[in-house]
Amino acid sequence: MKASEIDYEAVFQALPSAVALFTTDLVYADVNEAFLNSMGRTREQVVGHHLADAFPSDPKNPTMTGMLQLQDSLRWVAATGERDAMTLHRYDVEYPDRSGVWEQRYWSPINVPVFGPDGRVALLLHREEDITELIRTRGGQGSGEQVTVLEAELFTRAQELQEVNERLRQAHAREHEVALSLQQAMLPAPGPLKDHRSAVRYHPAVGALNVCGDWYDLVDLPGDRIAVAVGDVVGCGLAAAGVMGQLHSALSAASRVADSPAQALHVLDLYARSVDGAESTTTVLSVIDCTNRTIAYSSAGHLPPALLHPDGAVDFLDQATDPPLGACPEHLPRPQAEAAFTEGATLVLYTDGLIERRGEDIDVGLARLADSLTRHQGADPETLADALLSDLLPPAGATDDTALVILRL
Repeated sequence: MKASEIDYEAVFQALPSAVALFTTDLVYADVNEAFLNSMGRTREQVVGHHLADAFPSDPKNPTMTGMLQLQDSLRWVAATGERDAMTLHRYDVEYPDRSGVWEQRYWSPINVPVFGPDGRVALLLHREEDITELIRTRGGQGSGEQVTVLEAELFTRAQELQEVNERLRQAHAREHEVALSLQQAMLPAPGPLKDHRSAVRYHPAVGALNVCGDWYDLVDLPGDRIAVAVGDVVGCGLAAAGVMGQLHSALSAASRVADSPAQALHVLDLYARSVDGAESTTTVLSVIDCTNRTIAYSSAGHLPPALLHPDGAVDFLDQATDPPLGACPEHLPRPQAEAAFTEGATLVLYTDGLIERRGEDIDVGLARLADSLTRHQGADPETLADALLSDLLPPAGATDDTALVILRL
């Protein structure tokens, strides 16, 4: 039988272990029959509900923190993209037909990321083994004192492992703080750009560790020209921040001496091939000639800049897009295109956190951006930047960091 002929829904439902799928917001996307049988719930009582709503903690027993530990583990998996084998712990489950009455239960769960086509965590796979009967069976073979000793031993070992896991999570969080501070230090506010007003924003992902790879740059060039760039490094934490710093500096320098954006990206691509972790980085560079009122641009796999005209129309500069840095086996010249603008137009460069959503076509996000730009046409760059973030970022926060540059032409 070919893989294309396998009914994976039937396989999921036939799994003997209790398995659930969560969204990254900890909402049940699906559960199998073993899960429903183990929990004594119907599908309608679980699917579509948040974990904390479907299985709340016992308010009369606040010392039992198993459910909170499960939520922490799932959030950590969503943020890092790494699996987490949780230690044995106890969280009690309310009887579905006896409100306020809780059954003592023991579990050994594991949480695994499920990646989408874009390489980001799309779902969380939660498999749990109910070992309550094991505890009860052991207890039935000995005295009450022996049961107490067994439980104490299990919880002691579980607590030790849980503490190790918590220290690892804290280490990741500290690395994130350092990486974020490093990134912010390397992305200062831009200086004066002749007579042009500009705004920049960096918006980190909410509750995630895979940040610190986005950058922006504005460079005042001779001859009444301005270079504007954004980029996005694949990776996370300190490693991504370090690569970002190298590429940001290299492109900033290249844009000052190269004859064109395409040549600057050609040089950057050559440099990126010598930097570990720089492969598949996306970036776009635009050079604005204020005298001739033209924008020359070149893109290495990045989302197209948006040009907002004074009449509210929006054009996406997408006629010079090539693969990301280091993606081609051969080092070839980069393409370049040119667009004209009129006084009062606005150029907007951004990274994917602003418009991309899981399971959504990129054209939908671009249309959403164009609509927001048109509605706020005429706003100054600072006001427009805040409006775009308010309109386009999810209320609960973006799952990817966002860099945004706005320049009034």
